[in-house]
Amino acid sequence: MALIKSISGIRGTIGGKPGEGLTPLDVVKFTAAYGSWVISHTNNPKVIIGRDARISGEMVSKLVSATLQGLGIHVVDLGLSTTPTVELAVPLEKAGGGIILTASHNPIQWNALKLLNDKGEFISDSEGKAILDSAEKEDFSFAEVKKIGAYTKIDDYIDRHVQHVLGLNLVDIQAIKDRNFKVVIDCVNSTGGIALPKLLRALGVEEIEEMYCTPNGHFPHNPEPLPENLRDISEKLQKGKFDLGIVVDPDVDRLCFMNEDGSPFGEEYTLVAVADYILSQTPGNTVSNLSSTRALRDVTEKRGGQYQAAAVGEVNVVNKMKETNAIIGGEGNGGVIYPESHYGRDALVGIGLFLTHLAKFGKSISRLRATYPNYYISKNKIELTPDINVDQVLEAIKNKYKKQPINDIDGVKIEFEKEWVHLRKSNTEPIIRIYSESESQATAEHLANKIIMDIKEVITGS
Repeated sequence: MALIKSISGIRGTIGGKPGEGLTPLDVVKFTAAYGSWVISHTNNPKVIIGRDARISGEMVSKLVSATLQGLGIHVVDLGLSTTPTVELAVPLEKAGGGIILTASHNPIQWNALKLLNDKGEFISDSEGKAILDSAEKEDFSFAEVKKIGAYTKIDDYIDRHVQHVLGLNLVDIQAIKDRNFKVVIDCVNSTGGIALPKLLRALGVEEIEEMYCTPNGHFPHNPEPLPENLRDISEKLQKGKFDLGIVVDPDVDRLCFMNEDGSPFGEEYTLVAVADYILSQTPGNTVSNLSSTRALRDVTEKRGGQYQAAAVGEVNVVNKMKETNAIIGGEGNGGVIYPESHYGRDALVGIGLFLTHLAKFGKSISRLRATYPNYYISKNKIELTPDINVDQVLEAIKNKYKKQPINDIDGVKIEFEKEWVHLRKSNTEPIIRIYSESESQATAEHLANKIIMDIKEVITGS
């Protein structure tokens, strides 16, 4: 069993002993700490909750609702929902915060509580630490019987989310309708199965093949939308009856596309393509995290904008976007953040913008992909013994490559001519993650292996 506490929330496997898995006691304690924080920091005892379709969701949702009510908080329950839907609902309902019950791309045995502030954005590092400390100390007090919070259920927020996407200025419904796209979707039997068909039909897409769209939480494959997990939709596309495939993760904040021949468009290139379209209409700046493809920088500079890199983590990307007044940003895992909508990764917004871009492009999705720089990312890790000082190892590598441009806001990122390598330590285990990118897969892997050898030399002192 596993229980991971971090500044963004708490996640773990269902069952086991308290403190070792995500048990009812852990859910209650953590929810109570968060609810107390909402009351003290926003003076607004109202919290929005929503969940993905995983089979533990209803149980966890009832625990969360009852705990918040016990604190005197009014709970607005969106039921089966998506992460970006809850994010949109928080300010629209004038709530003090929100909790999304989802373990995102993690397998079926996992669940989690993701925490939002009153803007519908993820809480900050300092806020997360304060809540974790409060939960550990059980520093909270429940309401008297006459002050127990109310409970309201709202069932139509995904519909409102769809209407929100349709209302975005750069989403061209008529252009999409005129292309008469034939689309196949894989929603991994979670809430994307509710949201994507509604959105696509509203956008004028009439031919939709729905794969795994029953929101019962029984994931038919590993729910992370990586090429190795998408063989079924790839085979469907290879038969040549569809223009593209669309895939989302269980909570619908990550988005990836498949080409008409079944090959992946590339999860890293979801943001690149959407940003290219936004920048073609509205010049401006962009942001992604340090581990995302260089292609976004290339596209941004080609369009006359400036690109900035943020530390890994959505809250860090959002902060950097606000700081640089970026008009589009996100993460290379298929996360599109469009401030015109809201500051959160949103697959529905991404679909509306991407389909508009593809419709106006007028050719196939594979032809669109061919217009972008071709980079390959190699993702590796090196396991260390617990007694090794990871910070000292990273500092040694940084010193070895001090003649190269280096970014150290999150680990160490070393820039080369058209390549980079990013080293960062895991927050939960003695591991250094090593991401590298180049214009060829072989070169990316060679670069990663070279850095791994450098690390081993530092450790052994040879």
